[in-house]
This record gives sequence, C-alpha cells and structure tokens, in this order.
Amino acid sequence: MKIKTSEFVISNTDLKKCPKPNMPEYAFIGRSNVGKSSLINMITGRTKLAKISGKPGKTQLINHFIINNSWYLVDLPGYGYAKSSKKNRANWAGFIKEYITTRISLMNLFVLIDSRHEPQKNDIEFMEQLGNNGIPFVIVFTKADKISNKRLNDNISIYKKRMEETWETMPQYFISSAVNKRGQEEILNFIEETNKLF
Repeated sequence: MKIKTSEFVISNTDLKKCPKPNMPEYAFIGRSNVGKSSLINMITGRTKLAKISGKPGKTQLINHFIINNSWYLVDLPGYGYAKSSKKNRANWAGFIKEYITTRISLMNLFVLIDSRHEPQKNDIEFMEQLGNNGIPFVIVFTKADKISNKRLNDNISIYKKRMEETWETMPQYFISSAVNKRGQEEILNFIEETNKLF
C-alpha cells in the first residue's frame, strides 16, 4: 500500500463525536514513551502527522487521521506512566476502554512494545484484557535500531515464552524502527489485507 494522503480529522474523548464508523479503523496504543508518534509518522511518511514529545503521556485524546480517504488511523493515549494527575489517567482509561470495546469499525489494535525491555507487567495485563474482550490486536516491537539483532531476538523469545504461559500461541507481531523505516511495508500490507475484511 502506498500512502497518498493523510489528514488530521478530529481529537476528542467523546465517542459520539468520533467520525462515523463507515470505514475501517486501526488504532495505535502503548505505554508512554514507546515511540508511538514516531511510528505513526514513519508509517504515513509524514514528519509531523502525530506530535512527538520527549515527555511521556503527551497524547491525551483520541486522535483520528484519515488515510487515502479510505481508512482511519487512530492515535490513542498511552497507558502506564504519564506526568498527569491520577484523575486524568482514570479518565483516559475510561474512554480508551469504551473506544476499544465498542467501536464497531475498529479492525485491529496495534499494541506497541519497546523492544529494548523484557516483558512489562502492564503490557502483559493490557493484552490479556484485549484477549478476554475478543479485541483483535497485533504487537509492534518498536525502537529496533537501538539494540543489536541478538538482543532483539532474545527479548522477543522471552516475550514468546511469557505470552505462551496464557496464550495458545504468540500473537502476530512486527518489528519496527522509525529511524530506518523497518516494518513500514509489512504493517501497511497487513492493513491493506485487513481492509478487505471490512
């Protein structure tokens, strides 16, 4: 798939104000500072589509972008650590859960994992919640350029072992780097194929 157009549509916390669910939708989520904005910009070939910040928890709204006038890319707030009040974090958790569990046009959730780290409790718990709710998702291991291939493979093997404690098989995953565009083609091909199921 070639990205020809990508435009911001709306930011909000109210599902009623989201665009009509008449096109396939793909949401991106991960712990704060996992490299979500960089990945979104890399996938779409835009440098500033999603705002990049050194501060964790910058994304605080559901952000819709329309891609090629045929599908939506959705940037969701991160979970886990963020420099924000407890009340704010609880609010995010509420509207994120509502969005993920009720949005009928959501075809897939991309769960971003920092490839430099071993399995984190809140990532594992979050994916288990997705499984329990029947939410389709794939994993994207980010920042692959920041570690050696051996370390990357070792960390993914540890993840597989950890996931297979509660899952029949390791969920589908992609390896990405916003720096060298690793994973761009594979992720876009996955979206193109999944769009046919809408």
